[in-house]
Amino acid sequence: MSPRLLPLLLLLAAAACDEGPPRVNPKDHAEGLYLKGTAEYLQGQFEASLASFEAMRQILPNDPRLPAARGEVYLSMGRINEASAEFEAAIKLDPKRSTNWSRLGFIQAQLGKVPEAQSSLRKAVALYPNDYNALESLGELHLKQGEKDEAVRHFMLAATAAFGETKSLLTMRALDVLTQQGKNDEVLALANRAVGEGVRTTEVLSTLGDALVRAGKLPEAAMAYKDAASRSRMDPTLWELVGEIHMRLDKPGDAIAAYKESLKIKNRAVVHVALARIHLAMQDREGALDELNAALESVSGKDTRELRELADLLADLDRKPDALRILASLSAEQEHVKDAELQLTTARLARELKDAAVLQSACARATAADAGVKKCP
Repeated sequence: MSPRLLPLLLLLAAAACDEGPPRVNPKDHAEGLYLKGTAEYLQGQFEASLASFEAMRQILPNDPRLPAARGEVYLSMGRINEASAEFEAAIKLDPKRSTNWSRLGFIQAQLGKVPEAQSSLRKAVALYPNDYNALESLGELHLKQGEKDEAVRHFMLAATAAFGETKSLLTMRALDVLTQQGKNDEVLALANRAVGEGVRTTEVLSTLGDALVRAGKLPEAAMAYKDAASRSRMDPTLWELVGEIHMRLDKPGDAIAAYKESLKIKNRAVVHVALARIHLAMQDREGALDELNAALESVSGKDTRELRELADLLADLDRKPDALRILASLSAEQEHVKDAELQLTTARLARELKDAAVLQSACARATAADAGVKKCP
């Protein structure tokens, strides 16, 4: 080793021994606490999150992000008044941040401060026109005040600014308001526009299908329901609707295909009954009997519609005693004793089969349910 190198190495070693723990920049430490508090908030650890933000405040008391971050935590905890105070503080530190105004407006709306909420939300939109949270909140305020046209307009402005599932939810909010008012032409126009713009969720497509049915446009409705059904792996009724429409359009082959798609999602008696009806119409009694057996195997016993349709099918396939057993049991249930039409149907079949006990009981319930029933079968 060189005589000159040894003293230099000793000097460096001594300097290393004197260094101690590395110094942490206070701003870096504060940033770490902010990230920690945010992560804790997202994990639902609200008290820990507040503690992290308080530790950050000791280092950087005037960081404009802090009151907004604490406000979000308080809001998630349901501590509305404290959240309001935090967002008011956030606005003083950063008045040009639209989210601060948007959150404050939302909170003011929850507190019933409608004029203040509208003012805050409009400031948010003025700062950032695509703030869909503020636009949605404005829509809700208009709706509460009975201003439905303005509510729909703001929901659609919010939907235009949003993306993904949120866009669909906001579109549905507008469609629901129009549907409740019976404005089917507007529902149809808006749903068509949304689908054309790429909002092709099950909910929007189903609403489009409903509007098309009400407008008498059955082929288009079948297409909308089919599109909706193809996007849903959980709802068998959408394929059932497709099948029903194809039957009304006299397309039994397409109806059978749709009903079979429904059965792939869930084996339901009402669908087997529908298929049996198609086979009967096609003079295929064997096929109808196969579907009847499948219906009997899959019947839940809890669905009134299912049981009544099954009873009708049994009667049509010369199994009237079995049909009467279902109707007698169903008509005796407390929730159906006031269903005069069901009681009369039961009574007619009981009379045909000469079952006096069921006939008498069904007639008594029918006349009690409807004073207009003067003569029971």
